[in-house]
Amino acid sequence: MDTGILDEAYRRLHRTGPEFEGWLSNHGPMAVEALVRNGEAGRVHRWLDAYLRRLDELPRGLRPIDDWRAALGDPKRAGDWLAHFDRELRDRPWREVLGTWWPRLLPGIAAGATHGVIRVGHAVRALRDGGDQPQRLTELGQALGYWAARWQPVPGADGLDLGRANRPTGGHPVDEEADRPTGRHSAGEGAAERPERTDLIDALGSLPRLPDRTGGILDRLGRLPDVPGWSAALAAPHPARTPADAERGLVALTHRAALDYLRFGHENPVMLVHAVTAPTAVLRTLPALDPALWVPSLAAAWSATAAVTAVYAPPRPVAEPAVGPAEPAEVFARAARHGDEHVVKLADAVLDAHAATGDARVLAAAGYAGQLI
Repeated sequence: MDTGILDEAYRRLHRTGPEFEGWLSNHGPMAVEALVRNGEAGRVHRWLDAYLRRLDELPRGLRPIDDWRAALGDPKRAGDWLAHFDRELRDRPWREVLGTWWPRLLPGIAAGATHGVIRVGHAVRALRDGGDQPQRLTELGQALGYWAARWQPVPGADGLDLGRANRPTGGHPVDEEADRPTGRHSAGEGAAERPERTDLIDALGSLPRLPDRTGGILDRLGRLPDVPGWSAALAAPHPARTPADAERGLVALTHRAALDYLRFGHENPVMLVHAVTAPTAVLRTLPALDPALWVPSLAAAWSATAAVTAVYAPPRPVAEPAVGPAEPAEVFARAARHGDEHVVKLADAVLDAHAATGDARVLAAAGYAGQLI
């Protein structure tokens, strides 16, 4: 992995904001990390030359974050959140900062159409691979700040006990009441319907669909509580009992979501990418977290994939497309040549799914995205 090029790319990107054109997520940091990691560092600066022209300037802060609960989910405080995490990561080790804020941010996993957690996952992987370089710490701070500013729960997911941990193995108990976000962003009761528990993959295949699949993701998520059976479907999977169960569940979830892209991706090729990349980001972050946080991390990842699937996937699948077989390196090389940031990120995610499961079918999802986008 060419760490020098990645740090140069981060330096160029960190003068830009986490969003542009009002609400579109800045994919630059995620895409360049994926390109460098997968052997395509030579494309990074040329790709950035074109992408940077689309971006806005870094937002300025207004005032310090004194009450973090009240500031969660307030995009007007984006500059304040970026400054807050910049200070935190100067004062404390990054794993300590991540361990403090992960359970606070996790219940808002829908933030920025899940781009908050996805960007954090890429940043954590870069830090784990390349060490505590200043640009990588800055990237983690900007990723966490974006997640905090756009913090958004999945409707009904508050019934899943997201983001709670009883006692991390480091010996410091978590104060659940102190770390629980306030109710002003509450996503609803979510516990009214309690089905019989089922397998995670069966639950994904049984999700109800939003009848009116129009509008942006915030509009669609807002209509989810009115979908018959949504709360029951969200609560259907058997809960993980151990960190190992949670890790296996995340592997299974990303694998199934990648295969589902082949059946449903035609409906909304860009947005359904996030049903794969969001749980992949959570899975990548696990090694940097206390194992006590792994079970709630699976619950949050499940809620994100379930929500994206329910609001964007059609009720019935189509036949899987014809995509020529290729080795993992060629799959990513094709995505890099394509150049779209979503194709690049999906290719990166399905390479992880293939490495974890050995199932070559998932690799076709990247090629299919390249056809659709």
